Amino acid sequence: MSLVANRLARTARIRRASPLTGAAALARHIVRADRRRMLVWAASIAAFTAYFSVALRTVFDDAALAARAEIMRTPTGIVMGGPGYGLNDYSPDVALANEGTLWIAAALAVLASSHVVRHTRAAEDDGRAELVRAQPVGRLAPAAAALGTLAALLAAIAGVGAGVFLATGATDAASAIAMMLACSASAFVFGAIALVCAQVASSARGALGLSLAALAAAVVVRAAGDLQAEGGSALSWLSPIAWAQQIRAFVDLRWWPIALAPLAAAGLVALAAALAGRRDLGAGLLPERPGRARAGWGLRGTAALALRQHRGAIAGTVIGSALVLYASGTMMGSLEEMVADLVATNAVLGRLFGTDPNAFRDGFLGILALYAAGASAALGIAVALRARREEESGRLELLLSHPVGRARWFAGEMLVAGAGALAVLAASLAALWAGALQAGVVDPPLAAYARVALSYGSAALVFPALAAALVGVWPRGAGLAWAGLAAAFVLEFFGPVFDVPEAVAALSPFHGVPEPFANAYDAAGPATLLGVAAALAAAGIVGLRARDLRSG
Repeated sequence: MSLVANRLARTARIRRASPLTGAAALARHIVRADRRRMLVWAASIAAFTAYFSVALRTVFDDAALAARAEIMRTPTGIVMGGPGYGLNDYSPDVALANEGTLWIAAALAVLASSHVVRHTRAAEDDGRAELVRAQPVGRLAPAAAALGTLAALLAAIAGVGAGVFLATGATDAASAIAMMLACSASAFVFGAIALVCAQVASSARGALGLSLAALAAAVVVRAAGDLQAEGGSALSWLSPIAWAQQIRAFVDLRWWPIALAPLAAAGLVALAAALAGRRDLGAGLLPERPGRARAGWGLRGTAALALRQHRGAIAGTVIGSALVLYASGTMMGSLEEMVADLVATNAVLGRLFGTDPNAFRDGFLGILALYAAGASAALGIAVALRARREEESGRLELLLSHPVGRARWFAGEMLVAGAGALAVLAASLAALWAGALQAGVVDPPLAAYARVALSYGSAALVFPALAAALVGVWPRGAGLAWAGLAAAFVLEFFGPVFDVPEAVAALSPFHGVPEPFANAYDAAGPATLLGVAAALAAAGIVGLRARDLRSG
């Protein structure tokens, strides 16, 4: 009798427990499981802020900064940057705030969305949440743990970023701290939006897609509002991105816009908690569409299945990257004219860019092409690493129980990763050419862009192939593919500034491609990179066949 009473008392205590019971333990688990991913994000943001800050202080003098300010006054500059404060006295600090806030906030928003979805909706899809909820864990504990760890990570990144600004020459500590804190606060709002999307969508992929769509809408709303009036309009304030820009860091600092972020996040979290009580675990408020009775041609084969799984991510990346490159291309007309005038009157810029404005044009286009290659490589890595998630979730075992071999399945995944990466690069460079043509810049011709696509495409394929090799040979270290991409970009941008030895610079696959938009073209470098990518892909297939599934 006493045993039954004890059990009843224990059950009553559990029922009376808070919905947040167990949140602290789950938060510790998230930190332990994601510590490498968190370090990579923090290091990547620190590297970006360091590069941008150093470049603005060492490469651009007062005349060059004045030219950048004129570009920021144009509609394209407003869309790509922000509302534009302090353009009459455009110092490196002001340029950092005007041109960097949007990109830092957007990158942190992607981090926030993926973090929240991974530890809430994705855990339900994989079955982990059901095991956790079998313990004395509150209904809202997983969401609270995800948001708590996200807040701590964003705060740490804000501190690191502000420290990097000050270490690289920023003179106003308050503005440096406010800028990074505002970017992190804005990103936390998108984490709360992702939590709402996790209750609505029927899968983790759908929740992440809705979250990124909300981010894209916020960027568009901010741009539209800033175009309506100088310094932004009422429409701008509907976007959390604008809240980070409206603090006017390094110009006329005001702290109160940051307070909008926690207020909005609190409302969104309350909405997510209310919605969570209206759905079943593993299901969303939006019902799934019923499938066909028979599979169409798009599901016949492992590559077709992989393409169907990743088509949303590929399409979104293609569209987003193409829009950014098109907008950049439309700047070429005014950019060439301004640079030609500055080079003629400024000896420093003449030594930096050369006396031929065409040389500067080709160099600027080369940088944009490198960014497009980076976006394509990032998509390829993300698709390739999805194979590891299929394995960890147990879905791969179900697939392999059918007449499908490991090599065939993995080859299909890698084929889609490579094809998706090339599609992003091709669409981006085509959009860049179209934007330049819209601005009246007819040189280089489309054939030159095609040669650049072939060159950078071979380099971009190395990164998803590296991810595939790590998945096959050393699954626990698969995330190092991201570190490889970050290191390549650091070498490409910091190498010339710090006079990195040629042997070290050659470690970047992008270093082995011909100079973009040059008259001469050497196919030896791209051919070598294609061979490296093929070897890495083959190593991944061999490694996957040789090891046990779910082993590391």
